[in-house]
Amino acid sequence: MLLIVLAYLGGALTILSPCILPVLPFVFSRADQPFVKSGLPLLAGMGLTFAVVATLAAVGGGWVTQANQYGRWAAIALLAIFGLTLLLPSLAERVMHPLVSAGNRLTAFAQRGDGKTSAGGSFVLGIATGLLWAPCAGPILGLVLTGAALNGASVGTTLLLLAYALGAATSLAVALLIGGRVFAAMKRSLGAGEWVRRGIGAAMLVGVVAIGLGLDTGVLARVSTVATSGIEQQLVDHLSNRNNGAMMMSANANANRDDSAPAMMRASTEPPKSPNPAPLPVEGALPPLDGAVQWINSPPLTKEALRGKVVLLDVWTYSCINCLRTLPYLKSWAQKYRDQGLVVIGVHAPEFAFERNADNVKKAVQDLGIDYPVAIDNNFAIWRALNNQYWPAHYFIDAQGNIRYHHFGEGDYAHSEHVIQQLLAEAGHGAPPAMAMAAKAGDDAIGQGAMMQADNADMRSPETYIGYERAEQFMSPGGEAADRLHDYAAPKSLDVNDWGLAGVWKVGAEHATLEGATGRIVYRFHARDLHLVLGPTKDGKPVRFRVSIDGAAPGASHGSDVQADGTGTVTEQRLYQLVRQTGPVADRTFTIEFLDPGVEAYAFTFG
Repeated sequence: MLLIVLAYLGGALTILSPCILPVLPFVFSRADQPFVKSGLPLLAGMGLTFAVVATLAAVGGGWVTQANQYGRWAAIALLAIFGLTLLLPSLAERVMHPLVSAGNRLTAFAQRGDGKTSAGGSFVLGIATGLLWAPCAGPILGLVLTGAALNGASVGTTLLLLAYALGAATSLAVALLIGGRVFAAMKRSLGAGEWVRRGIGAAMLVGVVAIGLGLDTGVLARVSTVATSGIEQQLVDHLSNRNNGAMMMSANANANRDDSAPAMMRASTEPPKSPNPAPLPVEGALPPLDGAVQWINSPPLTKEALRGKVVLLDVWTYSCINCLRTLPYLKSWAQKYRDQGLVVIGVHAPEFAFERNADNVKKAVQDLGIDYPVAIDNNFAIWRALNNQYWPAHYFIDAQGNIRYHHFGEGDYAHSEHVIQQLLAEAGHGAPPAMAMAAKAGDDAIGQGAMMQADNADMRSPETYIGYERAEQFMSPGGEAADRLHDYAAPKSLDVNDWGLAGVWKVGAEHATLEGATGRIVYRFHARDLHLVLGPTKDGKPVRFRVSIDGAAPGASHGSDVQADGTGTVTEQRLYQLVRQTGPVADRTFTIEFLDPGVEAYAFTFG
């Protein structure tokens, strides 16, 4: 029920999203008609189209996305014809007779010659408008879609998508009712019905042009004064009573996240727990581990073989900065408590496609110094069995195979170690030893490079995805051109957390590939550290790059993968630390220039 409420509220906030603005004229074109016979069928058609397209996109893959693009252009053409019949019916009849005939038939279907409204016609207009409305999505929809992608189609997924669509239809219905009263008043006082009709037609054509040029998600995003994603995230945090940083998407979203099925989210921290908690309850049972496609550092482990051991499951992925920062603690606990019966198991659940490559995971495990067992969970079998939602996620299992505690994200390490000691004591392994370290979130003495704890007190930049499915605050003129080559220009000015591309890039759902000889990415950030997930060319050739901060070489503020003069090389698919500031943290403009073609750029993270 909580997820359905969140989905409904997220949909209701859609009307505040900048990309909905070009759609409003299509809704207001029915504002002077009876709401029950015209407005309500219109909104029903929009909601149904949105839910169907979103469901297919969640479970059907790239071909559905391409099909939706064709439907989007068909809807643009349909609504352009309808707008022309409203604006210039006589001229359109003479110059574009075949198209106008189709438009007039649609208009006649929507409104019969006797002046009465056709519910079926309004429903058809709603279906066309829904194809344009579907791309307007925030973090809450991202959670729903990612869960659907992970867990497949289900009644729960469809219900959540319908709840989201119903929320959006509700807010649009309010606007429609208010608009209808305004139009009626204008007709009564000014007799301007014809001009109102023509004005709506002109507004529809402007909206069609804006959508066709991508301005609905580009320019409008820049001038918008409403941060709907922030409002949605506050709803998530407030109603779920958690303080976790969403990944993501994503969405995402894009990009791409969730419902009664779990969402993929990067978790940052949870509030500290009491150092003397109540006895740990049983939260569930250790799920089967046979869903792993491969094991590293160990033969396959089973529930039965682990009986009598205390187990700590760490759900992680190797390019996740939050996961990397927990590793020093996990490695320390694995070493210190191994002889007393603790088994730490890494469950590697990939976020990006390259993390599904077992050889990449093996190399990352070796490079990161992980010597405990790692299960490669490429099919998310263990993830789903745990009903997990986050990277990283830690599940603490007692000697009887019961899950007794969980923690999402970074931080609260002292309490987590206390849980380990408590479960070992219950298993009869004697008095708990002293703490392995003076563990506290933000302890810069723990870890090196990207594994050093974040400066959370002065970090104001969020994880930012480059693929179009979950990209936000992209400010290169014209927006991102999905799945095709485009020559981008860097934004002339950037606010904090704005970013853009320069050069010829092909932006895909998950990452952008540099197709020109050289290219740049710029980002205005506020954090001590800046990281970027990168990969070399498709055939593995290294790519040289040069980093600058506010137009100058980073010097002492260079990251572990960059020289002081800003130079570096992308040699493998992983997270690269590019900036670690030594001085005061302030708003900075980061630029990375790639000196060779073919680099793949995935996501920014900060610390």
